[in-house]
Amino acid sequence: MPAFAEIYERIKLATSSRTQVELAEVLDIRQSSISDAKRRNSVPGDWYMKLFEKFGLNPDWLKQGVGPMYLRTEHGYMPQDAPAALAESAAHYGDALAKHSVSTIFDMQCAYNDKASRPELTPVGKIALPLSLGREGLLVLRMRGANMSPLILPGAHLGVDTLDNTVVSGQIYAIFAPNEGLMLRRVFLNSAQDGYLLRSESPDFPETALTPELLAKRLLGRVVWILQEL
Repeated sequence: MPAFAEIYERIKLATSSRTQVELAEVLDIRQSSISDAKRRNSVPGDWYMKLFEKFGLNPDWLKQGVGPMYLRTEHGYMPQDAPAALAESAAHYGDALAKHSVSTIFDMQCAYNDKASRPELTPVGKIALPLSLGREGLLVLRMRGANMSPLILPGAHLGVDTLDNTVVSGQIYAIFAPNEGLMLRRVFLNSAQDGYLLRSESPDFPETALTPELLAKRLLGRVVWILQEL
């Protein structure tokens, strides 16, 4: 694969940019600039600086795929020439838990109506996730409210598999609700086996019932992981 194509794929992976339009927005450039760079088979030097300033991405990793993906973290800088005794083994950077991608975080608040099409969710930030937590159809949400406390706390980050819409009793799902937007509930088949019961983890929130048809309309996907401070 040509040099530009390899670097371009790493940039897309690290920024979760699926298209040239999305990457142009991340780099704050015109889409035509990406097409020009691809035609020249050369990545402009200012791209590396912008990616380092925005995400702390290591230019050497972008160029060669070696070394740490990030040079700057929330703990500060991680220079390449750190003492050997403190340096991590390069072999570990091939692990799924060592490699990260940047995903968009969405707010759960939205104006939902059963008679209208599903609303667009509002982006509220970015988060770096280990590749082991990523999957096709994943949507990252920021938890609103305390309806799933003490299991899921307000402000937690949730991974929702939007392709997992086959209900299994007892699992937690993200579900649209009129006047509320997205909410989380454990879903159970009722005793008559003709509908579903939605239960919160908190006793302060009442149990609700939905027909299979209405649940299928409102269901976004299954919660597959949670990231939160305890």
